[in-house]
Amino acid sequence: MAVDPEFLDHLRDLFAGLGPIRTGRMFSGAGLYVEDDVMFAMISSAGTLFMKSDATTEHAFLEAGSTPFSYERGGRTQAINSLMSLPESALDDPDEALHWARLSLPPAHIAAAAKRQQKARKKARKT
Repeated sequence: MAVDPEFLDHLRDLFAGLGPIRTGRMFSGAGLYVEDDVMFAMISSAGTLFMKSDATTEHAFLEAGSTPFSYERGGRTQAINSLMSLPESALDDPDEALHWARLSLPPAHIAAAAKRQQKARKKARKT
């Protein structure tokens, strides 16, 4: 299932306070990026928005009723706590949505830096 273009437009408006938002296909969903390569959120194939998280932000998301991204594999459910659902109330409240997005930016920056390092090491091995 492709991500609904109207939902993407809504999310661009919702997170406009972060600056330009780039989207990229990701599995059957999409990633939301700022600063070119910093993915701060992901839309699942089911249309749920998940925000980047880590050990420092997970508790805040859980307290707000968020759940981790999960998928089925080998008959078992795999939970990914580095992606937590956006609290339902934030989907229609730009101020609240920006609060959660700003909370997601530090873990997103760390993940982007690690990915850049990994790419640089891979490139160095090839040369």
